[in-house]
Order: sequence, then C-alpha cells, then structure tokens
Amino acid sequence: MNTRIPKAPSGLSTRREMLLGSCASLGGVALHWLLAQEELRASQSNDTGAFSALRPRQPHFAARAKSIIYLVMEGGPSQIDTFDPKPALDRRHGTIFARENVKTNQVKGKRFLVRSPFRFRQYGECGMLVSELFQETGACVDDMAVVRSAYGDSDNHPAALFQYNTGFPVQGNPSIGAWMLYGLGSENQNLPAYIVLRDGKPFGGTSAWGTGFLPALYQGTQFRGGTTPVLDLQPPADVTRTAQRENLDLLQQLNQKHHSGRPDQPDLEARIAAYELALRLQTEIPETVDLQSEPQHIQNLYGIDQDHTKAFGQRCLLARRLVERGVRFVQLWSGGWDSHGDIVNGHRNAARKVDRPIAGLLKDLKQRGLLEDTLVVWGGEFGRTADTNEAQWNKQQPGRDHNPKATLMWFAGGGTKGGTVVGATDEVGDRAAEQRHHLNDVHATLLHLMGLDQHKLTYYHGGRLKRLTNLGGEIIQGIVG
Repeated sequence: MNTRIPKAPSGLSTRREMLLGSCASLGGVALHWLLAQEELRASQSNDTGAFSALRPRQPHFAARAKSIIYLVMEGGPSQIDTFDPKPALDRRHGTIFARENVKTNQVKGKRFLVRSPFRFRQYGECGMLVSELFQETGACVDDMAVVRSAYGDSDNHPAALFQYNTGFPVQGNPSIGAWMLYGLGSENQNLPAYIVLRDGKPFGGTSAWGTGFLPALYQGTQFRGGTTPVLDLQPPADVTRTAQRENLDLLQQLNQKHHSGRPDQPDLEARIAAYELALRLQTEIPETVDLQSEPQHIQNLYGIDQDHTKAFGQRCLLARRLVERGVRFVQLWSGGWDSHGDIVNGHRNAARKVDRPIAGLLKDLKQRGLLEDTLVVWGGEFGRTADTNEAQWNKQQPGRDHNPKATLMWFAGGGTKGGTVVGATDEVGDRAAEQRHHLNDVHATLLHLMGLDQHKLTYYHGGRLKRLTNLGGEIIQGIVG
C-alpha cells in the first residue's frame, strides 16, 4: 500500500493527511478529538489568541463610565432648530447673508438667512432653552451637557460620518467603538461587546462601525430588529447542543492550528472568536431581545405603543438591556435629518421618531441607577447652515444646507455635568465661535470618561503609532463632572 501523501499547498492539511496523522481510522480521529477537547479548553482558559483579545482589561485610570450608547442622527440635525436658539435670526430673517471663505458648491450664490420655525422654551432647573421638537427630551436637560461649539472638517455625508465615527474623514480607520473594545475588552463573553442598531444603510456603508487597521474581531456586530437580530443562529432541530459543542471544539482546534502558521492574518483570529461567540449567542440572544418581557409601562415610556416611535423606541430599550448586560458600546442610528428644503416637515418628522424614545432611555437608565456609569451621546455628522439658497427661498419652503463648522452634540450620564451648556456659535448660529471643540476633542473626552488616555491607546500600523484622536484632542473639561 502506498502511504505517501502529497503535501497540501501553503501548509494546508489534506483530508487524507489529517486522517492518517490521527491513527489512519475514524476511531483514531474520534480518540484524537476527545483528547483535544481538554487541550482546547485549557488553551482557552489560559487566555490565548482571539479569546484573550476580548477579555476585560483595566483602564489607564479610574473610569467614570463603563458603557456608551452612541445616538447617530444621520443626515445632520440643525443646531439652530434643536438646542441652540438664535433670536438674531428673527430680526435678520430674509436678509442676504454674505459668506467668507466659501469652499464648497453647496453654499454658493445668493443666500438668505432663515429664522427657526420652531419655538424654544426653558426646561429643567437649569433653565436650558430647547426647541419644541424635543419637548420630552427637554424634560431631561438637568442630566444633559450640551456642547454648542463642536465642529468637523467635511460637508460631505460619507466623509463627515467617517470623521464623526472614526476621527478621520476617510475610510480605513477604526471606529470609536472598535477603539473602546481594543482598549477595554468585553465584560460579557456571551454577547458582542460592540453592537450596532441601524436605521437602513448609512452614507458610506458599514465602515462607520468597522475596525480599519485594528484586528477584525473588534468590529461592530449589526443587530436586526425583531426577535431574530442575528440570522441563521439556531441549528437544525435534530442537532443537540452537546453535538454542537463537540463539533465546535474540534473545529476550533483545527482553526488554531491553521492560524498558528499565519500570525499576520488577524481576520482568522476574528473568525475563530466568532464561531465560539455564535454558540453562546444561541442561549443569550433570545432572552436579551425579548422586549415583551418588559412591563407595559416601560414599553410605553420608550414609545413602543405608538407607531411613529415604535421602531426607535425598541432600539433604545434594547440598548438599555444590552448595557445592563455589560455590552461596552451600543450605536443607534436614526435618519431623515438632511433637510435641504422644507425643514419644518423634515425636522419635525425626524424628531418625532426619536424624542420620546430618547427621553425614555434617559429616564429609565436613571431610575435603574445605570446612568451614573452609562454615557449617552447624541449628535450627527454635521450641523446645518443659518441660511438657504435662492431656489429654496423662492419656494417659500426653506431648508438648510450642510455645515460642519457648527456641529451640536449633547452628553448625559457617565461622569458628565448635567444642566450644562459649553461654548457658543456666532450671532446667527452658523459657526462655532466660543470654546470651539473639534471632533478630536469629543473623541478624547469619550476616551477619558471611559478611563482611557488618548496618548496611550495606540496601535502600530503603517510605520507609526496610530490613535483615534490623530495628533491629539483636548478634553472638554466643561462637561466632565
């Protein structure tokens, strides 16, 4: 009998080679596999490879927050019509606005200043002024720190979303959630530590929650709505959990052997971890996403009883349940904010979907004692202009165009100062003017609140150490409690 076996290319094992290498019989394979189970479990307990990369790690210093809920208002909400009232626009409504240093096609030609069509009033003990668009969220202002003077660099949706989520206006960089997971690991080994609850496909695609040059196992995991957030998770009815465990143990051993000869391929490590996590998700997911187990008054608090708030309300309630279970970073998306024309109906409809759910989230986190160490962040990829173009003005349904120079954000919980306003825009709300804070500052502040030093959280790539805040950001001390 010829027992010579041709070697597989690139170090791969052929099927015959594997069988003969394990006593040349199925019985030998079974024996080898049984012994390997103990070896694999021992390797896992020693925190090697993909498993160790997701273990919880100590922060650089005492953290104020353990988790982040990142609310992305895609399209660019108007600061002037939400949390930054500008009485000067009432006086100057309809006057021509002369811009300086215009570098984009969006704001060329004759431009007319537009007052806000929405009423503002004071809320809370702090007396913060909030638009009628956010009446329910306004009731929570004593827990909110509003930054009216943030700004970015791009007026293009994809580039601005990349910068908002990764710190850079180009693809190929890790998202903020990936950096958090890289720095801190996961508190719950049975759920993904970085979960994305999206609203359709975002501008620029999934890079907004990708890993860029970081290992792939730190990327965000997308959850669909409903009771099956992850497709194809459950096995066929005749496959027992014991059989799954045994099959996975053997697969993991083979995968680890395959990966040991390819240490420069991090995607393999991510895939190994994904197989293990998928088995754990089968028992963890059904209970986690069972929103019907919540009392009716809690569901109503999030607006799940109303058609227009149901979808985002479910995402907000699920976000609370996820951080309750130790998920590190939850990103929620809601679109419809790109109101170039008819800002009255455009912004009213976009805000109507999220106002009650966001207020419900803040109130529920607070009553459960979770707001103290959960940081809630609200914002969009950019703000909007104080003026409109001639065509929209003539239609008498004016909107506002993209404006990265005035990007409003607010923060709640997680060590921030509630009832606080930081910075200011100019008289008409078109540019950040006082205590200006670049998005790098925002990211530096989020890292700081999570106990991470922006200068120490680095990854070597392309010949140099990379970080979320590029050349560095300034911590926004005005919002840090």
